[in-house]
Amino acid sequence: MSTSDIQALVPGIEGRAQWTVAVEHLASTWGSGLVDVLATPTLVGFCEEVARQSVRALLPPGKQTVGTLVHIEHLAATPLGMKVTVQSKLVEIDGRRLTFVIEANDERELVARCEHQRFIIEQERFSARISEKSRLE
Repeated sequence: MSTSDIQALVPGIEGRAQWTVAVEHLASTWGSGLVDVLATPTLVGFCEEVARQSVRALLPPGKQTVGTLVHIEHLAATPLGMKVTVQSKLVEIDGRRLTFVIEANDERELVARCEHQRFIIEQERFSARISEKSRLE
């Protein structure tokens, strides 16, 4: 993949989304804890989704991104029914590797800080490799 394939991607691209914490988002549901607050695995998913969506429309046809690294500090608990807003910013592009900084806030405070990396892939090639890997021999 050449650099011109991704010329629309530049540092500074931002993404934002909001969720209301529901039962399926809770630590008690995930088994990652026993309390009825936003689960860290759910929060990681929110962070990845905001970053992915922020660049999706700027990728050439046949390209997408996959997450490869998440470093998250889950700083505060968010109860059932409270809104969480997640904001991402693309801060570095190194070949196919995209690095984002992400913050999540609930209605009262900063909930998380995150560094996230995604790699640009060719969907057909990636799918072919997964098909090959899944074949039983």
